[in-house]
Amino acid sequence: MRLRVATLLAGIVAVLATAAPGASASPAGARPAAAPGAEGGRAIYGAGGVRCTLGFNVRQNGTYYFLTAGGCAQVGMAIYADPGMTVQLGTVVSVTNAAVALVRYVEPSVERPGSVHLYPGSQDITTAGRPVVGQRVCRSGPVTGLRCGSVTAVNVTVNFPDGTITGLARTTICTEPGDSPGAPYFSGSTAVGLGIGGVGDCASGGSSFFQPISPVLSAFGVSVY
Repeated sequence: MRLRVATLLAGIVAVLATAAPGASASPAGARPAAAPGAEGGRAIYGAGGVRCTLGFNVRQNGTYYFLTAGGCAQVGMAIYADPGMTVQLGTVVSVTNAAVALVRYVEPSVERPGSVHLYPGSQDITTAGRPVVGQRVCRSGPVTGLRCGSVTAVNVTVNFPDGTITGLARTTICTEPGDSPGAPYFSGSTAVGLGIGGVGDCASGGSSFFQPISPVLSAFGVSVY
């Protein structure tokens, strides 16, 4: 099977990086997104045709951020709610070595929803946990909507075209061309991970991989709701 990473991972970043707010200029006419902000599972966009998925909204004290991955994991990158890049959601302020990004909202003191969009409906996320084999999990994304399955392995090492990532979880949830990285994986109200990529497709079966959420939250010093 051909290993696919939806949207280029923009390289595997070797260390945590940080940048001051405002490091990336916004296109003329761009305006801040109005409160309360986007839910997990929604499409987000960056310059150069980059398209990712908002994973989970997170917070640190009274400051609000969100998590994503893939081509959006570039420090200083402005992230938008629309492909025309007229509604800016925030700016990437830190990135992990597994190409997961922390994005600070343009209005960081405004409370954001802690939920994931279910196409239709919403699932409130109240805690985070580590994936275990056999666990039922779901993924939400703008291409395939809500898909559910089970965790088949943890601590998996995957050789992607752009580099090797360790510590991933594998699931029976399929992916389709156009599925973008960063999609939230959750079990009920518990966040468990962020989508990285997959093999196969939804017609032939296939499987997908996600980065467990707990190490990401620890690295950034943030929490889900």
